[in-house]
This record gives sequence, structure tokens and C-alpha cells, in this order.
Amino acid sequence: MKKYLLIALIICENLVAFSQSSSEQIAQEKATLPKPYHPEEDGLARIEELILQAKKDNKKILIQIGGNWCVWCLRFNHLVTTDPELKAILEKKYLYYHLNYSPENKNEKAFAKYGNPGEKYGYPAFLVLDKKGYLLATRKTEDMEATNGYDKDKVKKFLQGRLK
Repeated sequence: MKKYLLIALIICENLVAFSQSSSEQIAQEKATLPKPYHPEEDGLARIEELILQAKKDNKKILIQIGGNWCVWCLRFNHLVTTDPELKAILEKKYLYYHLNYSPENKNEKAFAKYGNPGEKYGYPAFLVLDKKGYLLATRKTEDMEATNGYDKDKVKKFLQGRLK
């Protein structure tokens, strides 16, 4: 019996150590990634400005919902803004905006108008608006994830409008 208790204790200690190590690694990773969200910003006012710009540029608006607290949000932003192929698609088709959702600013007006798919799917989540500001789609990112990031080919299909 003591032998089983000792084995259980060792397993628990290893799980705790792994969890702490993983949390530390995520904190370190978050510290190195750009912080694209602006908690002080009025999201609805910014979206209205983007709609005016989208009409001029004949582009859609890709709204990434999340916050600087979300490592998956930061990972997605990093991928699409540093990978040359994805960045080119993004810049050609969209105005890209990061709508903050955090305790500091939940952007309730923006979410009252467009909804918050992050509440249903987790973060990041996306809203895709046409150049007139009409909601075309909401999107989760879970099926684009890879081990510790995103699958480039799936992200590419999403940005091209082919990943449902």
C-alpha cells in the first residue's frame, strides 16, 4: 500500500512541476510577442472608422477578438504578420483589427452590435465584415491550431475564404 501511495505522490509532483513549467514557458512566450490589442480603445468607434476605409479600399474587415492576455491570440497575430505569404493575403483582402476583450475593456457596444463568438468558441475568435460593415461570418480558430501554434495551410485557406 505504501508503495502505491509513493507512486501516486511522485506522479502528482511531476504533474505539478510540468504544469508550472508549462505556465512559465507560456508567460515567457507571451512576453516576446507583439501586443496588438489596445484595451483603452473604443472598439465600436474604431470599427466604424475601418468601415469607411474598407469602402475606399474595397476590402473586407477581419476582426480578431481577444486580448494581450491570450497566448493563442498573440500567436495568430504573429503568424499572419510575419509569414510573407499570409501577410500578403491579409493585406490584399482585409483591414485587420484586434478587438479587445478583457476585464479592462469588454467593448460591450461593439459586441452588442456584432456579437462575441469568443464567448462560444474561446479566444481568439473572428468576425468578418464586408466593406459596408455587414457581418459575413463568425469564426473560431480551434480547427486551425497545431501543437503550439497554427497550421499555416489552414490559416491560408481561412484568409482566402475557403476554410469553413
